[in-house]
Amino acid sequence: MFEVEENETIEMCLERMNNEGYMPVRRMEKPMFKEEKVNGKSEFVPARQKIVFEGKKID
Repeated sequence: MFEVEENETIEMCLERMNNEGYMPVRRMEKPMFKEEKVNGKSEFVPARQKIVFEGKKID
C-alpha cells in the first residue's frame, strides 16, 4: 500500500512505487474531515482527500 503523502503529487507517488518495483493495481480515495466549532456547535468539514494505491510486485 502506497499513500500519496501531504506534499506529494500522484505522479510522484506512482514514480516512487515504480522505483520500489511495484505497479498500481487499485486506487482508493477516502475523505478526511476535521472538527470545527461553528456557533458553539461541533461540525465535521472536509479537510482533504486521502489517496492510497495498492501495488503488485513487478516480475
